[in-house]
Amino acid sequence: MQKRYQILRSIYFAEPVGRRTLAGMLGMSERVLRGEVEFLKTQGLIDIRSSGMTVTEEGLVVFRDLESAMNQLSGLHSIENQLSEVLNIQKCLVVQGDSDVTPWVREEMGRVAVKQLDLALTKKRNIIAIMGGSTMAAFADTMPSDFAKGRELLFVPGRGGIGEDLDNQANTICDRIATKTGTKHGVLYVPEQLGEEAYRSLLKEPAIQEGLRLVQSANAIVHGVGDALTMAKRRHTSEEVIQKITERKAVGEAFGYYFNEQGEVVHKVSTFGLQFEDLAKIPHIIAIAGGSSKAKAIKSYMKSAPKNTILVTDEGAANMLLKGSNTLLK
Repeated sequence: MQKRYQILRSIYFAEPVGRRTLAGMLGMSERVLRGEVEFLKTQGLIDIRSSGMTVTEEGLVVFRDLESAMNQLSGLHSIENQLSEVLNIQKCLVVQGDSDVTPWVREEMGRVAVKQLDLALTKKRNIIAIMGGSTMAAFADTMPSDFAKGRELLFVPGRGGIGEDLDNQANTICDRIATKTGTKHGVLYVPEQLGEEAYRSLLKEPAIQEGLRLVQSANAIVHGVGDALTMAKRRHTSEEVIQKITERKAVGEAFGYYFNEQGEVVHKVSTFGLQFEDLAKIPHIIAIAGGSSKAKAIKSYMKSAPKNTILVTDEGAANMLLKGSNTLLK
């Protein structure tokens, strides 16, 4: 049962996918896989065409029905409980796989985060702050068109652009979500990093003041956690600052704050948008970060994260965090 669930799950996230590619993803021989996919086909759970295998509507229903039971059997629920206790936050949700190895695991994290956001938005009117990054772009991709469900939703960017791909900027992600869901979105079209004089000047602009007011009024936020050096380079940070955060052993970044392994802030970027201290006023906080390579970054940020944070991560990061819980999380 678990093997067939894994096959169905892998086809769903990689579709359309060929048998050889799928066998490589699952670490299974093509001969063994052939028999399993033929069984799934005869049950009406998948289609097999020249373009590859895809999951049918009936197959998707079965996949979703089996998901919770399979997570229980695989020990994911136990891992989630251990991790939330170790990190001292409200909840951890762990999806199968490692997004460093299998990119579509990021999509699954996005889907889980969307579900958590849906559960959190119990009010008629909601303002949701959205941060930027490739993980957040994946989150937007999984947002269903019927997400609003009669609620008035306003998605607002938590920051300006940081020089990364346009598709990964918070403004663009908010626009995409609002377009997909038929809701509204705000804009914050200013550079994230500004000189002190330019910063003070822009703060006087009515449109900028309104944008910041909306962001600071959010009752929910979804954000990522980044590797310190990766984020510094993405921000086109000067060599002098990169040397500084390296010497101070920064490993994680969120909201323009760089954290060392003890969770101490070793550097802060003057950012235009939501500030770390603003999180104290936001009741619903969802952080999405996965991949075994991000374990230290996650740990460093969670040392300072609000206790009402819900972390959506993957097995790669979770196993690294729990494996090193005697040392990594001290």
